[in-house]
Formats: sequence, C-alpha cells, structure tokens
Amino acid sequence: MALEDDNLDDVISSLIDEDPDGDQQSHEGLPGFPEVSGEVSEHPIQLTERAARQINKIQSDEDLDEELYLRVAVEGGGCSGLSYKLGFDVRTDEDNVYESQGMEVIVNPKHIIYLNGIQIDYPDGLDARGFTFENPNASEACGCGSSFAV
Repeated sequence: MALEDDNLDDVISSLIDEDPDGDQQSHEGLPGFPEVSGEVSEHPIQLTERAARQINKIQSDEDLDEELYLRVAVEGGGCSGLSYKLGFDVRTDEDNVYESQGMEVIVNPKHIIYLNGIQIDYPDGLDARGFTFENPNASEACGCGSSFAV
C-alpha cells in the first residue's frame, strides 16, 4: 500500500501548487482543472450518524486494532477523474486529524483540497446502500457517486 500511496501523493502533488504556509492550494494555470483554493473549514470532514454507526460496526465486526483510524482520501481514476478512498489505516506524522460524530478521521493534507466540506453518509434503504459522498468541491460526479471531478 505504501507504493500506491506514494504514487497517489505524487499525482496529487503534481496537480496542485501549495502555498509555503500550507494555507491555500490552487490548480491555477493547469489545463482541465479549475482554481480550487481557500482555507480549510473548521469541520472539513463530516460523518452522518448512520455513517459513523456503520464504521463502528465494521471496526467491531472485523476486530480491527484500536490504533487504526478512519482514513478519507482521493486517488486518480474513476469515471470522472478522481475517486474516493475510505478505509482504516495507521496515522502518520503527516496526517491531519479531524473529529466527526466522536470519531477521529485522518486525511493527508494533500487531499484536503478535494475533500474540504465533504459529508459522508451510509443510506441503508431499498434504493441505496453503501457509503455516499456529498462533496461541495465536485463540479461533476459519476452516476454511482464514487468518483468526481473538480
């Protein structure tokens, strides 16, 4: 997984320009990417109650180590250009930690530009089941909701 993460970080790093202070990031001047910049909101990652319940259930059912955190990330690929990644991972010194619904969520700072303000839900009705992502940064999304473009 480390090789995949390194490749993902390289791809994302090549797509963004970082302010030396890390406060603002932008795609300005890159073809195919609109400008995405601004401050990270106070609560950039929001889990709904249903999503938090399902994440706790998975963690309990799988008897996962308590040192693992919920990681939210993006990777290149999917119908619309970027795909969401959601899973349990070890926290690194580089990660930012956010709290939502009593859970600590880790995000690599290079990914927050794409995730800032995202709401993760887990509908479990007849017409929808599984994690969904409502991302205010997405200019378009695929039909299944697992990939997006900015």
